[in-house]
Amino acid sequence: MKSTIRVQLSVMMFLEYFVWGAWYVTMATYMGEHLHATGVQIGAAYSALAIATMISPFFVGMIADKYFAAQRIMGMLHIVGGALLLLATTIENSATFYWVILFYSLLYMPTIALSNSIAFHQMTDPGKQFPWVRVFGTLGWIVAGVLIGTLGIEKTSSTFYMAAAVSVVLGLMSFILPDTPPQKNADVTASKALGTDAFVLFKEKPYLIFFIAAILVCIPLSFYYGFANKFLNELNFDNAAGKMTLGQVSEAVFILAIPFLFNSIGVKNMLLMGMAAWILRYVCFAYGDTGANAWMLYAGIILHGVCYDFFFVTGYMYTEKKAGEKIKNSAQGLFTFATYGVGMFIGTWFSGRIVDLYQVGENHNWLKIWFVPAYIAAAVVVYFILFFREKKQIAAAG
Repeated sequence: MKSTIRVQLSVMMFLEYFVWGAWYVTMATYMGEHLHATGVQIGAAYSALAIATMISPFFVGMIADKYFAAQRIMGMLHIVGGALLLLATTIENSATFYWVILFYSLLYMPTIALSNSIAFHQMTDPGKQFPWVRVFGTLGWIVAGVLIGTLGIEKTSSTFYMAAAVSVVLGLMSFILPDTPPQKNADVTASKALGTDAFVLFKEKPYLIFFIAAILVCIPLSFYYGFANKFLNELNFDNAAGKMTLGQVSEAVFILAIPFLFNSIGVKNMLLMGMAAWILRYVCFAYGDTGANAWMLYAGIILHGVCYDFFFVTGYMYTEKKAGEKIKNSAQGLFTFATYGVGMFIGTWFSGRIVDLYQVGENHNWLKIWFVPAYIAAAVVVYFILFFREKKQIAAAG
């Protein structure tokens, strides 16, 4: 792969995830501040991405990949998406805001798959080259958070302006990205787009147990994505958005350890470590404050690397090993649909109701709120320990 193409793809990934990180992390804080939204309304807004995650495979697999050059359709989606982010800043009630965010999410989520397709199409050795390009996406998310925190705009509509501007820039840039022509011979049906070919994996009890656990653990995940920034701002935790990027730094660091640990301690221990980290994170949030226990807030944020990498990244690797070459794409699609689609939809709905349940005046009883996802994560850990039994040669295979 030429160095000029590598630079183009790296910039593409940087901007792709900068856009997401610029509005997503602080949306709950913005909605509470400007729309006086309830927890249920905030949860609904976050569920928009879950809905889009469930729908986007059909759009990308059955329409975009077959009839359009990937870089061109990604360009159009980002330009229109930028306009919708600007529109979101003019909305004054949560109900209308939800529909704008849903429509935007339906445009944005397909660009994740499209950006990956553009990158893979240009690579001679994706296994070695893709991680070094994709890491710029994590860097983009981090830079967005640092900028928001440094500028002190996380409670304002400026986060949406920032995301909109970068979305339009990426949209325009997409038209000069390396050509990724449509796959005219691709035979993608609705069932293939959903990943139903991978249903055969459910015949194996260990994978079925894992799959159920993956959906359930998305419930505590939703509490963090939807309400961590709002929680930190209610505590008057200075530069919350900027400091939350430590979670992405942690994610980038811990992901490097996964290949070694996956082979040495096995998949079950990796997954259990990831789930146990969710419990520890929420205990830290429950008892953390901006005084003597500020370290607990930092610990809760930094644990994101273990929480996410050790369960979800390990989960993708486990899924690929179980699926094999023939159905690995269907299996990964099904896993994404179930976790970031179904699991997150349930989690955003549930977390919003819990946050409303423990509202006290203008603030919330976060001690009680954070113990709910901690208990759920603990229940999933017990379930997993009791029922997950994997063959040793598969669990620790290289």
